[in-house]
Amino acid sequence: METILIVDDEKNYLVVLSAFLSEEGYETLTADNAQSALEIVESTDLDLVLTDMKMPSMDGIELLRHIKEKAPDLPVVMMTAYGTVEKAVEAMQLGAFNFILKPFQNETLKQIVDKAVRAYSVLKENRRLVHALGNLYRFDNIIGKSKPMQAIFDMIQRVAHTKATVLITGASGTGKELIAKAIHFNSPRSNKPFVAVSCAALAETLLESELFGHEKGAFTGAIAMRKGRFELADGGTLFLDEIGEVPASLQVKLLRVLEEMSFERVGGTRTIAVDVRLIAATNKDLKAGVEQHRFREDLYFRLNVVNIQLPPLKERSEDIPLLGVHFVNKYAREAGTGQMTISAEAMRFLCNHSWPGNVREFEHAIERAVLLSKGDEITMDDLPKDLMSFADLEIPVDWQRLSNLPETLDAIEKRLIKKALSLSNNVQSRAANLLGIPRANLQYRLKKHNLV
Repeated sequence: METILIVDDEKNYLVVLSAFLSEEGYETLTADNAQSALEIVESTDLDLVLTDMKMPSMDGIELLRHIKEKAPDLPVVMMTAYGTVEKAVEAMQLGAFNFILKPFQNETLKQIVDKAVRAYSVLKENRRLVHALGNLYRFDNIIGKSKPMQAIFDMIQRVAHTKATVLITGASGTGKELIAKAIHFNSPRSNKPFVAVSCAALAETLLESELFGHEKGAFTGAIAMRKGRFELADGGTLFLDEIGEVPASLQVKLLRVLEEMSFERVGGTRTIAVDVRLIAATNKDLKAGVEQHRFREDLYFRLNVVNIQLPPLKERSEDIPLLGVHFVNKYAREAGTGQMTISAEAMRFLCNHSWPGNVREFEHAIERAVLLSKGDEITMDDLPKDLMSFADLEIPVDWQRLSNLPETLDAIEKRLIKKALSLSNNVQSRAANLLGIPRANLQYRLKKHNLV
């Protein structure tokens, strides 16, 4: 629902215009002076300002100047009973969308308002599309040739053109938002907004306001009306990340909105209808949450119409070389360092690492390596030292033979040495450094354990 601010020092005009535009399907706010109008412009999502030209203290021309400083794209339509060519020209030169003389016919006003609101909507949409085109989310821009990723591409292609709710599951850092954007930008809604919300980032009261919006005075700090994410995503896609963090009290309202596609802003009574395609994501087991009575079963089934499970990076290691090249090119281009490559030794290490942080951890490691590399090739020395870890080392212990401590310690030592050699691609000096021993000491232990 588009929101129009009406500014006029004649209160009768405020009442009449507000009633007329409300009947035409617009939401209206009013101000009887320019200063109050500026406060609303600064704090409220508006689609049009309809202001009188002649007002005490600050006139319409001065108000227009201030509005254009604060919100250059927001359309402003000027009204006056004292219309002159000079005033009209001045208003248009300052960026007014149009100029209308009092008294006017309702139909004339409606045509001007409709045109201004449509023009602003097109402008916002064009800017959103320009931003989206800078980073397209098509299948060929999601990196992966492995069987798990090919299966996901197939799933995206099948569900993108439907209205089905999608639940994307997988560990943190696997790229759930990227998949959500791929679904949106390959759907009939691609020319409409994609709006994302992190449900884990906000307290319960703030999350409700973020999703559904609030009216002025709805709670302490609500100094103006705000549209929620459902309203902003109208016609497009709403992505709710970390859906498992939504409090139980809010799950009921969310279920109702998904079923009816309508809601009231916090503190409001007007029902607002929207057309939104919902995609949710979580790194939690929602089914277990249902069994433990932490997540509503009816909401779980409503969300889990189509499930896309993203594999951890360690289960798609054949994609690592492709991801490596992609991220190296991306960050080298951003840093202006020219073309860079990854050494064979470093690539082997990257492919063998377990990547508990998945693609996000991998990307950050490559970004750091690009920024710190002294040449045009990323080597082992450029990779973060904290990747060189024994954390994923499994050491077999025969609990029935713990009395034979020397054999147990020898087995552990041998496994640690083999892991160090693997992490360092068999470069003994690096393996010794990882183990914290001199190279000569390592060579002695290699012979001791028949590893040479």
